[in-house]
Order: sequence, then C-alpha cells, then structure tokens
Amino acid sequence: MPTQREVNVHAKNDRSTFLSTLPAVQSDRTAALAIVGISAILFALAVPFAGTPLVQVPAFVASYQSALAVSDIITAVLLLSQFTVLRSRGLLLLSTGYLFTAAAAVTHALTFPGLFAPAGLLGAGTQTTVWLYMIWHGGFPLFVLTYGWLKDGNGSNSIAGPAKRPIMLAVLGVVAAMIVIAWIVTAQHDLLPVLLRDGRYTVTMIGVVSFVWSLSFAALVTLWFRKPHTVIDVWLMVTMCAWLFDIALSAIVNIARYDLGFYAGRLYGLLASSFVLAVLLIENVRLQANTVGLVGRLREQSASDRDYYSKRLALYGAVVESSNDAIITESLDGVITGWNRAAERLFGYSATEAIGQSIYLVVPQDRRAEVRGILNRISINEAIAQHETVRTRKDGRQIDVVLNVSPLRSDSGEIIGASKIAHDITEEKQSREKLRREIEERERIFETSRDLILVTDGFGNFIQVSPSVKDILGLSPEDMIGHSATDFIHPDDLENTRNEMRAARRGQTKRSFEARYYHFDGHEVSLNWMGTWSEPVKRHFFIGRDLTEKQAAEAQFRQAQKMDSIGQLTGGVAHDFNNVLTVITGTIGILADAVADRPELAAITKLIDDAAERGAQLTKHLLAFARKQPLQPREIDVNALALEAAKLLHPTLGEQISILPQLTEDAWPALVDPGQLSTAILNLALNARDAMPDGGTLVLETRNIFLDDGYASMNPDVVAGNYVMIAVSDTGSGIPAALIDRVFDPFFTTKEVGKGTGLGLSMVFGFVKQSGGHIKIYSEEGHGTSVKIYLPRSTGVQETEYEALQNVPIAGGDEKILIVEDDALVRQYVVTQVKSLGYAALEAANAAEALVIIDADKDIDLLFTDVIMPGNMNGRQLADEAARRRPELKTLFTSGYTENAIVHHGRLDSGVLLLAKPYRKSELARMLRMALVS
Repeated sequence: MPTQREVNVHAKNDRSTFLSTLPAVQSDRTAALAIVGISAILFALAVPFAGTPLVQVPAFVASYQSALAVSDIITAVLLLSQFTVLRSRGLLLLSTGYLFTAAAAVTHALTFPGLFAPAGLLGAGTQTTVWLYMIWHGGFPLFVLTYGWLKDGNGSNSIAGPAKRPIMLAVLGVVAAMIVIAWIVTAQHDLLPVLLRDGRYTVTMIGVVSFVWSLSFAALVTLWFRKPHTVIDVWLMVTMCAWLFDIALSAIVNIARYDLGFYAGRLYGLLASSFVLAVLLIENVRLQANTVGLVGRLREQSASDRDYYSKRLALYGAVVESSNDAIITESLDGVITGWNRAAERLFGYSATEAIGQSIYLVVPQDRRAEVRGILNRISINEAIAQHETVRTRKDGRQIDVVLNVSPLRSDSGEIIGASKIAHDITEEKQSREKLRREIEERERIFETSRDLILVTDGFGNFIQVSPSVKDILGLSPEDMIGHSATDFIHPDDLENTRNEMRAARRGQTKRSFEARYYHFDGHEVSLNWMGTWSEPVKRHFFIGRDLTEKQAAEAQFRQAQKMDSIGQLTGGVAHDFNNVLTVITGTIGILADAVADRPELAAITKLIDDAAERGAQLTKHLLAFARKQPLQPREIDVNALALEAAKLLHPTLGEQISILPQLTEDAWPALVDPGQLSTAILNLALNARDAMPDGGTLVLETRNIFLDDGYASMNPDVVAGNYVMIAVSDTGSGIPAALIDRVFDPFFTTKEVGKGTGLGLSMVFGFVKQSGGHIKIYSEEGHGTSVKIYLPRSTGVQETEYEALQNVPIAGGDEKILIVEDDALVRQYVVTQVKSLGYAALEAANAAEALVIIDADKDIDLLFTDVIMPGNMNGRQLADEAARRRPELKTLFTSGYTENAIVHHGRLDSGVLLLAKPYRKSELARMLRMALVS
C-alpha cells in the first residue's frame, strides 16, 4: 500500500516570520553596521561645515516634513499589522512612537514660520517650532527606550483580547497628546523658556538639546544590551544612530536655521525614518514572492495529490472489502452507512439489507443502551478499543465479538459518525473459558490438595510447591521455592530419588517410589511419590502422599495383631494349664487325706496346694488378658464402686499415699462385671503405689465421655459413642516414652525381679477389651501417670443433663488460634476440628516454635497448648512467656491427664481453663468460646 507522502511547500530561504520576532543573523548585522559606518563618515565630514549659511528654502522644510510623516505613518501601519497577530506591548508602543513622530512632523510643519504663514499657523510664536522640534526628537527615543524594556521573546508581555481596542487607544492617545502639546507651545508660548533668539541658539537650547541627545543615546544603549536581537532591533539601532546624527547636526553643532547643519540634520532624520520602513517593505515584497511561489507549488502538489489519493482510496476500498473482520460505518444516530463483505458473512445480512437500517438490526434488546453509550462517547471524540460484547445474526444466533470503534470525520474535521471493526471471538471465547476453567480446576486442586505437589526444573530446584506442604512438612511454599530438593530429602533416599528423576527423563512416566523428607521440626516424614517429566516445559511434576497416618495405622494394626496373637497364645496356655491344675487340685485333696497322719508329708502337700492355687490365679490373669475369662456383667453405679474401692485401697496403699476421689455427679451406669472392675482398679492402684515409693497422691475419677468419630479414626479399636470414664492418676515417676507401647504386654515389667509378674496391666487391658471398652495411658517421665478406662454406657436410660448439654448446637468463630501439641497425629486432628469450627488455625510442635509464631503474628487470639511437652519449656511456662510478650493473649490448656490430676500435681493455677483429652467436638467448641470470651 502506498505510504503517506510528505508535502514540501516551504520557500528556499524561509524568513517569512515577523521582523519583531525573527532573530537577526550575521548578514543583518553586517548591513546595518555598513550603513552606520557610512553615516558616521558623512557626519564627520559635515561637522566642520555645519555652521555655514546656505540659501533659505522653506519648501525643503515642507517636503522634508511631509516625507517624514508619510514614512512614519506607513511604518506605524506595518508594525500595527504585526501587532494584531503578536499582541506584543513593546510592538504597540513602538508603533505609537512612529505615529507620534508623524503627528509631531505635521504639527511642526504647520507652525513653521514662513512655510504656510509668515509667523506659522495655529497661532505659533517665535519659540513654537523649536519647542515642537525638541519634544518631537525627545518623544520618539522615549518610545524606543520603553520598547527595549518591554520586548519579550516568550510572549509574557502580551495583550489579551481583540487588537482593535488597543490600536484605537494608541491613535487617540497620540492625537490627544499632540493637541495638548500644540496648545502648550502656542497658547502658552510666553510661559516657555527662550530657545532661539535672532536665529541663534540660547544656553537653554544647548541644555535641552543635550538632554534630548542623551535620551536618544540611552535608547540606543538599551537596544544594544536587550538581547537576543531581532531584525527590527538591529535596524532600530541604525535608526537611533541616524537620529543622534540628526540632533547633533541640526541642533548642536550648527549655528542657525538654514545652515549646512540644519539641512544635513534633517536629511539624517529622513533617513532615520526610512530604515525600518525600507526593511519592512523589503520583507513584505519577499513574503509576497514566496507566497506566489508557494501557491504555484501547492497547485502542482494538489494535482499530484488528487491522483495519489484517488489511488489510495481505491486501495483502501479493496482493503476494506477483503478484510476478514467486519468493517461497519454508521452515523451518530446509529444508521448504517457502510457494510463490507466480512460484515455480510459475520451477521448474515447483505449490504443492501443493512445499509440505511439502524445498527439495532444486529444488537440484542438488552444491549441497546450500550450502543447508545458508545455513540455518545464517539461524538465527544473518544475512541473505544477492544470492547467485548454480544451481537445477533440474521438467523437469531448470538455471537461474541470484540469491537474497535473510532470517530468518523468529514473533510472539515467534524465528527459525523463512527467506524467499527468487529471481530468474531465466539470460538476464541469458548476456548478461553474452557482454558480458564481448566486452569482454575488445576489451581483449585493444587491449592486444596492434601497431598504434596512439587514442580522442579531439570536441576531439581523447586519452581512450585502446594500449600499442603505446611501441614505435611511444617514449611511454607516460600521456604522451598528456589531451593534444591537435596536440601530437604533424607540423605539415604537422595540417590534413589535422582535415579527416579533420570528414569522419568528417559520417558518412563508415572514413576512411583518412596522418599523421606525432613519436617520443619527435624523429624522424618515418609512420602510415597508419583513422578513424571514434561519435556515441552522441562519440568518434573511430583505428587507425594504422606505415609505418617498410614504407617501409624499399620503400627496400631500390628500392635493389635500382636496383642491378639499374644492373647490367643496366653489363652491357649492358660486353658491347657488349667487342665493340668485341675488334675493337681483334684488329686491333692486325696493325697492330703492319705498323709494326714504324717506331718512332714502333710506340710509338703500344703505347699503343693498353695502352688496350685497361685497357678490358678495366674491362669485367671492370663485368661483375663486373652479376653476368655468368664464375665458376669451387670448394670452398676461406677461412683459407688469407685468409693468402695477407695475404702479398700487405704490400708493397701499405706499412709504415705493420699487417695483423692473426684466423682462426677449423675455419672452414667455401666454394663460391666463389678468384681473384675474392682480387681482392675486395685491393679492400677498397686502399680501407682509402686511408682510413688516416697509417697504421693492417687486421684480416682469418674466422668461421662463421648468418644467421637475423630477420636475413633485415630484409635481403630474404638467405636464412637458414650462411655463412662474411670481414671486412676498418680504423681509418681511416670513411664518412659519408649516403653508406653509395651506396658500391656504380658510378663513385661519394669519392676525388680520378684516384685511383679507383669500381668497386672495386661489383665486390665484384656478385661476392658472383653467388656467392649477402651483403655488409654498418658504418662510423662517425672510427672506421673494417668490410666483411663472407658466402659460402654449401659443402654435403655433417659438422656441426662450432661448429654443434653453436649448436644446443644456447636458454636464456632472466626478468631485465630495457635495450637501447640507435640504429638503429630493429635495435632493434625485438633487442627482439623478447629478449622471445621470456622477458626483460623496455626500449629507448632513445641514451645520454641510457638514463641516464634507469636512474635511474627500479632493477630493470634488464643493459645491452645498441651500442658506436658518435651523440651526446656512446658505448656504452663509457654503460657507465662506468651503472656509476658502479649498480655492480651488468652490461653486454653489441654492434657491427657484429668483436670483434677493436673491441678493436684500443681501444674496449673486454680481456675485456669483445661480441656482434658480425649474430648468431643462440642466440648472443644464450648471451651474455645469460653476461653475467647473470658
């Protein structure tokens, strides 16, 4: 397509700007300097002969004054024409100065003696003309001096508004001033000092002439220093030089009228009035010549352009018709004026059908206000780009289009309509929407996945990390992004991971392998990984599933299998041993009767009988652990049984141990064998006594408990439901963490040889399991032990007040809670429950991590912390330190110990809120709200 041609219509020597603004060049200065030099030489030659009398020629004065007035008037008119464009105050004053000299020259000629009347017109006196001459020659330099100070190239000294008014004021001002001056030098002639006596100059005349000459010189100096010089400035300086020569010859060095100085000075004055005029006329002639040449070139250019633009118009028409986008023109009232072939294809209407119709032809009813708004914006010269909207085809189907709308102008520049380019984006938008949904779905999966999703580059540096990393590894995505995977993988699994990555790059997709990563707190987390490599983007994609719960569940399952296996073994052994004991105990009576008369054999028989009895008791314990002992369950009052057990325990435990019953009112009845339950409590109490050799406190507690699905999910052998809890807590030495999982094994004991069989806790374990209950041990070495027995609540009873309280609607909140728990599984369970109540949850594994989070996040509302934790700081100490740093922070404690045991042990102050484990969701919700509003 032809490109736009640049039209060159400038003259070769482009000096067509005004002389008052055109900067002077060297040629201007050279010409001016030459004229001043010639004038100065002629002046120097004339000075010695200035006083030489010559013939009096009055007609010379008339001719000189007339020429001077005409020259000044023409100069003033030319300058005023420039003023009408430039509006310069300096230019207006300079024009006024020329008008003033013209008026003064005319008035001077009228009053000159012997010219129009012997004594001059207007009632002139002997001093009238000489005073007019001085005022005339002193006035013009004043105007030039003012012009020099006011001339300004940046236009700040400009006059706003129409030019007619200041011009009229200037003319009227000159006329008024001249009338006043004429009246003073004629009617008030006698009041003026004598300047000319007998055709000779007086001393006063010399002083006045000197002042006028000095004023002219000041004007010249001002012009010289007021730079930058324009062309008119340069020629004004030439004028002022001639003006100085005029005054010097005609009023200073000459002697009287009509001498050589008189004639020569006036010639200089005529030249002075002609310099600026000549330059102005020359510039006007040059401008006219340039204009004529310009018009000729424009005509040639116009003919060429007509041909050029006719070709371009045809080309543009072809472009419009061949465009793949619909191009439509319409008037500002929405009438279609143009419709190309692409518009026919897009909307289904032919050009004949569309042109002349309203644009509403293709606009849905609910989009008409939008079209009106677009046309209103176009009418105020606003273009619209990439506007997505909906239009209707002839067949009624709606299509998505993007519009680019521009104002359509007439040759004069008036906005007469709009030009629209419509591009069909229906398929593009559908694809875009499909892509958006896919991206959103992937982002949603990425953001909500419980599995760990990692993206690395080919070098193993993390590019993206899913937010689930916080729950799995205790890290934030920012902690890993940009770092190498080698910083987080267990060294023993590093080489295997590298091999899997290499295999993926060789095309073996969906690789499955296990690798351990380090948690923020330092422990290892086993993850099962699915990995693949994307060659187009050069990225590894991994999905890691946390095996912690699976491994814990497998460990619990193995423990349950182990206990079942041991139970089957011990049950079988006990059954067979019972058979042996049956024979022994059945025959020992016969033997005893036979040796009754022999004391030494009778004593041996008694020893055998005692041993058989001990064996029977041992088998009873073994059967209890194996859950094969004969039970006689019935509905019992656990509070009454606990009180009875407490009475029996006093003589058994000794005076150094205090027994503290803490029984819940309205405790539910339990369906259990009371004898076996009493034996279980006795066994637990004896174990507690052995853990407190120096004395202590034994807390015997009952409580109604609901074990929910969350707790049941963490303990596979538990069925969610209502239970009666019986807790036996001591202040003894506690059980080492490494031995907790073995305490229920038969024949396992930490006591010295001969001080226990290791069957006490195993018997209790078996009895509870056989009764359909659950048993849990909470112990911290050095802090004591709490054993909780959960017995199923007896059915067929009315709902108690406790149950009604637990079944009230659960209330949550939106506060932020920091959960501190060293057991990872328990911590995950609590975080899930807290979040399900609507709270924001943060988590920490120990006091040190918790304090870091407290310092970093000032919006935490509640600290929910375990009481007994490993490390240098327990929950009580953590709460104290947190309160020191954040006095407004509230605290709720939790512990596997019962509340009474905790308070008794002295670990919490009285009145401090404690939620004992395990707890149901309603209890958690109630205690959280209680802590937050306390």
